[in-house]
Amino acid sequence: MENKWFLSMIRDEFKGGKINLEKTHRLLEKLDIPCNYTHVKSIFKDNDRLKQGRITIEEFRSIYRIIAHREEIVEIFNTYSGNQKFLFEKNLLEFLKQEQYALDMRKNIAFEIIQKYEPIEEVKKAHQMSFEGFTRYMGSPECLVFKTDCTEVYQDMNHPLNDYFISSSHNTYLISDQLLGPSDIWGYVSALVKGCRCLEIDCWDGSQNEPVVYHGYTLTSKLLFKTVIQAIHKYAFIASDYPVVLSLENHCSPSQQEVMADILQSVFGDTLLSDMLDDFPDKLPSPEALKFKVLVRNKKIGSLRETRERKGSDKHGQVEEYEEIDQEVDEEIKESKALAVLEDDSEKESETISAAGLPLFKRRRVKVAMALSDLVIYTKAEKFRSFQHSRLYQQFNETNSIGETEARKLSKLKAHEFILHTMKFITRIYPKATRADSSNFNPQEFWNIGCQMVALNFQTPGLPMDLQNGKFLDNGSSGYILKPQFLRDSKTPFSPNKTPRYSNPVTLTIRLISGIQLPPSNHSSSNKADTLVILETFGVPNDQMKQQTRVIKKNAFSPKWNETFTFIIHVPELALMRFVVENQGLIAGNEFLGQYTLPVLCMNKGYRRVPLFSKMGESLEPAALFIYVWYIR
Repeated sequence: MENKWFLSMIRDEFKGGKINLEKTHRLLEKLDIPCNYTHVKSIFKDNDRLKQGRITIEEFRSIYRIIAHREEIVEIFNTYSGNQKFLFEKNLLEFLKQEQYALDMRKNIAFEIIQKYEPIEEVKKAHQMSFEGFTRYMGSPECLVFKTDCTEVYQDMNHPLNDYFISSSHNTYLISDQLLGPSDIWGYVSALVKGCRCLEIDCWDGSQNEPVVYHGYTLTSKLLFKTVIQAIHKYAFIASDYPVVLSLENHCSPSQQEVMADILQSVFGDTLLSDMLDDFPDKLPSPEALKFKVLVRNKKIGSLRETRERKGSDKHGQVEEYEEIDQEVDEEIKESKALAVLEDDSEKESETISAAGLPLFKRRRVKVAMALSDLVIYTKAEKFRSFQHSRLYQQFNETNSIGETEARKLSKLKAHEFILHTMKFITRIYPKATRADSSNFNPQEFWNIGCQMVALNFQTPGLPMDLQNGKFLDNGSSGYILKPQFLRDSKTPFSPNKTPRYSNPVTLTIRLISGIQLPPSNHSSSNKADTLVILETFGVPNDQMKQQTRVIKKNAFSPKWNETFTFIIHVPELALMRFVVENQGLIAGNEFLGQYTLPVLCMNKGYRRVPLFSKMGESLEPAALFIYVWYIR
């Protein structure tokens, strides 16, 4: 029956005789067998017996079998079909229950799978599944390692904003390095499309009263503030319905701040949040209450009540000035000014000098246009001084930005106090200014202490962005992830540096079975690579662990490892699992071929496919790993 079906599907293509490589590739795709062209080309070459660049129907059948009939899938099929040609519904149910840990065991689940994936009509009508159907099911989205439930927004979105991790970017307008590279609208568009919910806009006075966006004190190119806001408006809610926060790094004079306020109001209209949702709030609203809203994060003058009283009045020309006292010179400004010196009318600075000639603190007079100040409601930017100062004086709608160096120091010395701080106040961590190449820090250490906005350079590929993308796959890629209970409840004595007594550890076991059409090495003229896989967990320090497979020589098409790895994860709520495929390089080091990162608690059990992504985050479909997952909690 399978032979008859197969011939009926391909016979017409061979009416004119033999077919070439391009036709072979198209025919495989028509048969619902996703293929990497490089692999097809190599297999075609091996099966083209006369070496004329054209193959017979029999040669095509051999190529099809090599690609579609993978041994490890045949083995599973034979186990449950009792070495028969077909699976009955009861066999398929048994497989789903025993191997896939299927919870959705409604009566007709097997029938639905057969209807969806069985390509042979007679087999489908008999409520059976051939190997052709089974291999298509195993290659479907239903058998991915990432849980289907996690692809939807499933968490409670009614907690206050400070109870969530929020996908955040740093210097969003840059698409390469921090000093000379271009500023580009694409920085904002691509971040929003990836589900980013907090964007940074560095604003400076431009000519003809038009504020511009660029990295101050550097030679990066400039964008009009208006153009940036229009792009954000267009793409803000494509990936997620939940609120977008515009973090303004504001260096503009009061007159251009008024221009910014006009642009924000005219472009966003009702989407811009410019008033409190409740009369007398004492906590932040929820992502649910702020759906499809844009929030401005900036300096603010006066209280929320005063803002409401001024609503509708003419604020043109109204400017307030206040003095900021910093315990230490702001890291980002200090390091940027090493690149250039610029006298700015809106911010005049003076330092008090000690007897030893060292600055004790810095005073900065800041001018804020009331029109812009009044657009700041729930995300007022406030300089972080100390945990004690925040505990005594910080208001619920005040947020802090802390540089990675200071944040790292505080997380080591005062982890518990830091966690108590992030329970109450939105805390943004940004990369140190010396990262001129736009490199990133590991965000995990700051998620471990509950920091909501861990801002990364989205334009820079590598491990930190893999962790960022992997973490925020959760909760429907909405850009908001509810923090675990122990990072929200002040009575919980959690510290990432100590194994919690109350923890509910997971013993995670992964059998890495094989690779499927892995990307060949760039150094290979055919489809070869000396492949190995690294499995690494990220989380609290105790949960960081790295293991790797042996190397399979000269095989990127179907390497088989069959190796088992076990991880004991003490705080699974914060843990991520990363799979990295490499080509072994003896002289220049290993070559990266692909990776996939996901939260441990979003992993499906059973036989699963791990899709692979390039360094830049692009899908390498159909490249994947084939694994078996189980865990005990």
